[in-house]
Amino acid sequence: MKLIRRRFLHLAAGAAALPAVSRIAQGETYPSRPVRLVVPFAPAGPNDIIARVLGQWLSERFGQPFVIENRPGAATNVGTEAVVNATPDGYTVLIVSSPHAINATLYEKLHFNFMRDIAPVAGILRAPNVMVVAPAFPAKSVPEFISYAKANPGKLNFASSGIGASNHMSGELFKIMTGIEMAHVPYRSSGPALTDLFSGQVQVMIDAMSSTIEHIKANRLRPLAVTSPPRSPLIPDTPVMSDFVPGYEVSNWFGLGMPRNTPTEVIDRFNIAVNEGLTDSKLKARFASLGGTTLPGSPADFGKLIADETEKWGKVIRMAHIKQE
Repeated sequence: MKLIRRRFLHLAAGAAALPAVSRIAQGETYPSRPVRLVVPFAPAGPNDIIARVLGQWLSERFGQPFVIENRPGAATNVGTEAVVNATPDGYTVLIVSSPHAINATLYEKLHFNFMRDIAPVAGILRAPNVMVVAPAFPAKSVPEFISYAKANPGKLNFASSGIGASNHMSGELFKIMTGIEMAHVPYRSSGPALTDLFSGQVQVMIDAMSSTIEHIKANRLRPLAVTSPPRSPLIPDTPVMSDFVPGYEVSNWFGLGMPRNTPTEVIDRFNIAVNEGLTDSKLKARFASLGGTTLPGSPADFGKLIADETEKWGKVIRMAHIKQE
């Protein structure tokens, strides 16, 4: 894993792959035709929304269509493999997010190695999860929740949208860092999980802000903490988890990747355009409505984030003995 990490970070820093004149020419003329933006999830979720919002901006910036292609399946692995096997010319781009870092350890047999086969291009945004309970639940704060859990061992269930999802990993990390017992109840998506949370079939969920904010505003859910600093402007009165569980930090993050061996000049040109977009006031406001903050930086910066997150979640998966069914 350490060797792969070093190679990945080296690739992210921009290893040369083509003669200089050819690379520069390709970078200057790119893109000269439509670009596929592969979303490894079904339509309407955060990945899809981000792809469509950014894709529209990039279409206007480059003067070429950015065609959204939803390729859901196997927790991002179907769409990711399609990009891994695509021609490395910059015309097939992958929406990269937290599950890619989780799947690297969760899945024992994949037809690709993410950090070897996908070149990081640019970060887009990061957003916290939020720990929520039903209004009738007795705990009104994280310390009260921990005390209640320790006083009622084995009686609490936490919901997720599936094994290995960010909300699952958030719960497992919370268990590890607080020493409490909770049973994991996976669902097919956040919708039915939240429905059972409302009715008390499960007691807690640490889910994406985009999935929970409307329920919080309607008082169907009580927020106890957001999972990364700073406090969210969408729920400014809700504290940060690390105030009560030092060192706890979980973010959903999103960015872009291309097949390895994509010319460095193409990646750099794309990165510059994305970073320009992240300063656009309308784009920033749209991303803020999802509870996110923009994530500007170089390909190397995004590569380091992916490598760090892959290492972090690998440790949690091994400690919690999580297996993909």
